[in-house]
Amino acid sequence: MADRKEFIVPLLPLRGLLVYPTMVLHLDVGRDKSVQALEKAMVEDHLIFLTTQKDVSLDEPGEDDIYKMGTLTKVKQMLKLPNGTIRVLVEGLNRAEIISVSDHETYFSAKVEVYEDSAEKEIEHQALMRTLLDYFEQYIKMSKKISAETFSATSDIEEPGRLADIIASHLPLKQKEKQEILETIDVRKRLSRVIEIINNEREVLNLEKKIGQRVKRSMERTQKEYYLREQMKAIQKELGDKEGKTGEIADLTEKIEKAGMPEHIQAAAFRELDRYEKVPASSAESAVIRNYIEWLAALPWSNSTKDDLDIHKAETILNSEHFGLEKVKERVLEYLAVQQLTNSLKGPILCLAGPPGVGKTSLAKSIATSMNRNFVRISLGGVRDESEIRGHRRTYVGAMPGRIIQGMRKAGTINPVFLLDEVDKMSSDFRGDPSSAMLEVLDPEQNHNFSDHYIEETYDLSKVMFIATANNLATIPGPLRDRMEIITISGYTEIEKLHIAKDHLLPRQLKDHGLKKAQLQIKDDAMLRIIRYYTREAGVRSLERQLASICRKTAKIIVSGEKKRVIISDGGVEDFLGKTIYHYGQAELEDQVGVATGLAYTTVGGDTLQIEVSLSPGKGKLVLTGKLGDVMKESAQAAFSYVRSKAAELNIETDFNEKYDIHIHVPEGAVPKDGPSAGITMATALISALTGRPIRREVGMTGEITLRGRVLPIGGLKEKSLSAHRAGLTKIICPKDNEKDIDDIPESVRNELEFVLVSHVDEVIQHALLEGESK
Repeated sequence: MADRKEFIVPLLPLRGLLVYPTMVLHLDVGRDKSVQALEKAMVEDHLIFLTTQKDVSLDEPGEDDIYKMGTLTKVKQMLKLPNGTIRVLVEGLNRAEIISVSDHETYFSAKVEVYEDSAEKEIEHQALMRTLLDYFEQYIKMSKKISAETFSATSDIEEPGRLADIIASHLPLKQKEKQEILETIDVRKRLSRVIEIINNEREVLNLEKKIGQRVKRSMERTQKEYYLREQMKAIQKELGDKEGKTGEIADLTEKIEKAGMPEHIQAAAFRELDRYEKVPASSAESAVIRNYIEWLAALPWSNSTKDDLDIHKAETILNSEHFGLEKVKERVLEYLAVQQLTNSLKGPILCLAGPPGVGKTSLAKSIATSMNRNFVRISLGGVRDESEIRGHRRTYVGAMPGRIIQGMRKAGTINPVFLLDEVDKMSSDFRGDPSSAMLEVLDPEQNHNFSDHYIEETYDLSKVMFIATANNLATIPGPLRDRMEIITISGYTEIEKLHIAKDHLLPRQLKDHGLKKAQLQIKDDAMLRIIRYYTREAGVRSLERQLASICRKTAKIIVSGEKKRVIISDGGVEDFLGKTIYHYGQAELEDQVGVATGLAYTTVGGDTLQIEVSLSPGKGKLVLTGKLGDVMKESAQAAFSYVRSKAAELNIETDFNEKYDIHIHVPEGAVPKDGPSAGITMATALISALTGRPIRREVGMTGEITLRGRVLPIGGLKEKSLSAHRAGLTKIICPKDNEKDIDDIPESVRNELEFVLVSHVDEVIQHALLEGESK
């Protein structure tokens, strides 16, 4: 056990420093009380007690701010420095513990109990000393921060406690750990604790070494990669500054390989990729090549959807989404049937021609749904640049593919249903004729090798089902029209409109306006009244607008709490839509002289028009009014000449052309009218005016006239028949050569109309004029 003695000595607190017994070191002292304590020690026996502050930030520590255990030291030397501080050389003597502290105002003194290590050497002490020295030697070798001379000097120490203190002073310990060793009085425990600490330090050094080696290897690898990368950049810079393209090229290579291109297209793509590698990144051509490669990789080359060839299912879908349109549905089902048998038929090219609002675009969507194909639509209305179809050549800034290739990329498959909307509204100017560029797209014999100016490589469009829509076939160039299978969609009959309104339009409007089916009911007679008196169109768009108006007013009624349910019958339509807009029924309320009902074809369907003839005394002047076109004026001249040549046979005064001025007028003079089909109508009205025989009010007529009175065929008989049916006519006089067109007219209309086929004006007069003169 250690021996104990008591001393009263000056006290000097240390900041962040600890002195072990037998240690000799220099201290710099600057605080007043510390300086006074040193001077007091120098005056007496040079002994001073050194202890460590718990908090190094305190300038004037108290008794509670210092550790109780410290070191009794002897001041060997004291030197005043120019800056006012004092440098002293001290030698640690023994461990000492504070018993009490006295404050002398200028300095502190402490009564301390001194502990001296036992001089006895036990066998266990020797074993611990050997272990400690062994560990210390290994630590020195691993640390390389302590010189070999230090180990030599330390190995000569024979006192166990001193050895533990000296070795502990050389270890990189925290302040608390150093204080812990200082407070360990028992030599054996002190040796064991230092061995434990040095052993931990060795393990830490081992880990640091391993980490260092790992970091070194990583750094070496990183440096090597960096060196190689820099070399590569230097080489690439010499070859054309391809810096930063390595990752992009790998990405583009993967895209090309996954695109499923034909071999020759893939070879072209890789050639462009090779060019891209060599072109400097700063060059404008670099972006052009990259964009081109990405377009090639994004196009569908082999990806396709599997056609659903179930005819019954397709028919059910088409019937559920569209009422009527039997001819179009039949053509789609025929295609599916042949595809099921052959599985190799080229995609058909259909052109749905008809007035606006008859469902051409929505029908194309339904066809795609019924066939389980992707649907893509492009609008050609107003396109006047040929490059819109074929694309721009890559030499131009901002070049890009044409709309066909863009549509195929959007579709994502090689066999979509591709809608070319408003194909009749393309025009041409100095930039080229887009309708001519469409010839290759819509030619089944050529479109398997379609060439886009931007893509350059051929692209197969043969599996695409093209559907074009048009309002007016007359504006489509002949060669383009010849490449398409024209399917005419005429206007709907009243019965068809009634079904469409009930099954499609009204449910959709109810949903859009947040109404339930039970909240609004429109009876059939009311729906027919809306169709007859508030719309006059071939399609159903105006009808849908009227139904939307009714839904809005119904919503207001229900929200305001007036009613919970609205039922509209025939008499209640005016309360919602106001006064009737159009007149419906007979074209004329009574048989009249000089007023004939003609049938006309317009881009929005058929229409009826009244042709009026009046006579007034004069000298045979023929006046034509009603904004008539040249062809219609010529028809009037031809009718007039025919009547003059046949005056005697028709019981007309042969000199009527010298006695009367004849005025032919077609009402609605603000609307342009033209066409040859009013020839027999004008002739009939002229004969009626000259003979005084009334014209049957239920008769409508159409046909071109010659000077010999022959009746020539006309177009648009179906649309004209539908307009006659809407106007309430019951008999239609038409050219005999148009007999083949009667089958295209819906059966419900055919059953209510009487068709009179004529080849000469004499037959027209027989069916159109009443016997006897009008009163």
